[in-house]
Amino acid sequence: MPFREINSKMVEAQVAPGQTLYSQRGAMLAYRGEVTFTPNIQGGQGGVMSMIGRRVANEATPLMTVQGSGTVMFGHGGHHIQVIELAGDTLYVEADRLLAFDGSLTQGTMFMGSQGGVMGMVRGQVTGQGLFTTTLKGHGSVAVMAHGGVIELPITPGRPVHVDPQAYVAHHGDVRNKLSTALGWRDMVGRGSGEAFQLELSGSGAVYVQASEEKL
Repeated sequence: MPFREINSKMVEAQVAPGQTLYSQRGAMLAYRGEVTFTPNIQGGQGGVMSMIGRRVANEATPLMTVQGSGTVMFGHGGHHIQVIELAGDTLYVEADRLLAFDGSLTQGTMFMGSQGGVMGMVRGQVTGQGLFTTTLKGHGSVAVMAHGGVIELPITPGRPVHVDPQAYVAHHGDVRNKLSTALGWRDMVGRGSGEAFQLELSGSGAVYVQASEEKL
């Protein structure tokens, strides 16, 4: 059930009987046909444990279950929308950046510290982003939100990509993340995040970077 980009801030999806979409609450702009929107209390295919993980992560972004037969247009807050197609791999994305996604995708939660160690935890505390990241796995489409447009940067073996943590939107593939400091600890006092931190992504895959560091 791929999304069709109407413009940089709106996407359209076909809803068919027997298929399900999940969207962020308030993301529906308009629809045609017989379509229903109901609050989802289980957090998608990840079930109750997925929702518990989102609550612990302070990422309990409300989801709506979209079903029926028709066409739905999605957008939110005038943010730029990027459509990502998954072919069996896993997408890592902040929960508040999810606009809508195929119900066939399995949703979960990953603790960033499990990949980034102690510095992964520092990332969440200093940059204001969650210690947990939502995962979506399988075959299907995902529409994510960002500020000022998105660029996809390939990650190849031996050529890691360094990203400002607040410009990070999502990544997929066989990728490891590590947060490092570009300045000494004394220099960082009072500076917040910005260029004081760099998120290093290595392996094989791609990372999506937004043009603005503004949080959603």
